[in-house]
Amino acid sequence: MLFQLTRFHFILTLIIITISCSSQKKLKTDDKELVKQIDTQIQDAAAQYKVMMKNVSEDQFPKSYEPNTNKFVTSKSDWWCSGFYPGTLLYLYEQTKDEALNTEALRILKELEKEKNNKTTHDLGFMMFCSFGNANSIEPKPEYNEILLTSAKSLSTRFNPKVGCIKSWDSKPGDFLVIIDNMMNLELLFWATKYSGDSSFYKIAVTHANTTMKNHFRPDYSSYHVLNYNAETGAVKEKKTAQGYANESAWARGQAWGLYGYTVMYRATHDKKYLDQAQRIADFILNHPNLPAYKVPYWDFNAPNIPHAMHDASAAAILASALLELRNYVDSKDANKYFTDAATIIRSLSAAPYKAAPGTNGGFILQHSVGHMPNRTEINVPLTYADYYYIEALKRYKVALASKQ
Repeated sequence: MLFQLTRFHFILTLIIITISCSSQKKLKTDDKELVKQIDTQIQDAAAQYKVMMKNVSEDQFPKSYEPNTNKFVTSKSDWWCSGFYPGTLLYLYEQTKDEALNTEALRILKELEKEKNNKTTHDLGFMMFCSFGNANSIEPKPEYNEILLTSAKSLSTRFNPKVGCIKSWDSKPGDFLVIIDNMMNLELLFWATKYSGDSSFYKIAVTHANTTMKNHFRPDYSSYHVLNYNAETGAVKEKKTAQGYANESAWARGQAWGLYGYTVMYRATHDKKYLDQAQRIADFILNHPNLPAYKVPYWDFNAPNIPHAMHDASAAAILASALLELRNYVDSKDANKYFTDAATIIRSLSAAPYKAAPGTNGGFILQHSVGHMPNRTEINVPLTYADYYYIEALKRYKVALASKQ
């Protein structure tokens, strides 16, 4: 299997290099054919999620699918990924106006609502903003505002002013674990300040981002996955990984989380230091010698068996979506590069082996993501957040192309 994927990637690399050289100028002009291709991908994705809807029981949330055993893997609402299924349904409904997708999204949101009071997780941004935030964007309702504000209040209880961060994982007394993924949950807090006028949410988000920027990043702007702070003094005790290859390696999805998170920070604050940080992270990723030409990263940039290491479609999807937002805030040269690289990722994910054949893969859109390699869980399988950020990237790409017409 690995040999087949590697051979495919070699061929795909040659194709993409040829396409990039011959059509890069076209990406900078009106290209209605590309818009049509994006619409086709969205329609295909909607059809897949109608397959997935048949696999979802009343109080369960899609988590993954194991192709070898044909097992559809689910979770309860308290799993950190629970918001991605309704969030993806809502993105697809927004693009297709297919009421079946909206009906299913609204049904599962009722199962998710109780998590607004969950103070045991830092992932309420993923869980509640990617779901209820999307619903509120499509059809604003007072009850959505209440759910989101309560969620922001619950998330804020995990902030430690001595450390200057929101706690990610609960651990033994005295430890205070913070993961780079937590940057993705700050958008909920910015929304809460904008809606309520309470600046405490804003201040928590900015303080967390500043502390993370100070301590999580290496001189080359790669990021550690996990930092362990002294909960009493705020001093850094450990810099390590949980899901990456090694403590000093660059876990691919973690780098994408950081890029996306600091791009959002700039959008929310207009503070140039966050834009600079996002661009430096982008430079690390896009210029890394181990990033393939087709831009789907290996699961870790320092995986020991590159070029035979597994690729992570989820990291690629997050990266594409982040780049398509970041391009809006930079000069034309960088904007064109980010756009072109995001386009390469989208083309790669929109074809085999990453795009699943219709009706297969448990209804998931993408294949070949890596959840937790060291723990040997969710390896080379579909994941809900890969689908979510892929559809978000398609949406942003379509908007970007339309702006060029």
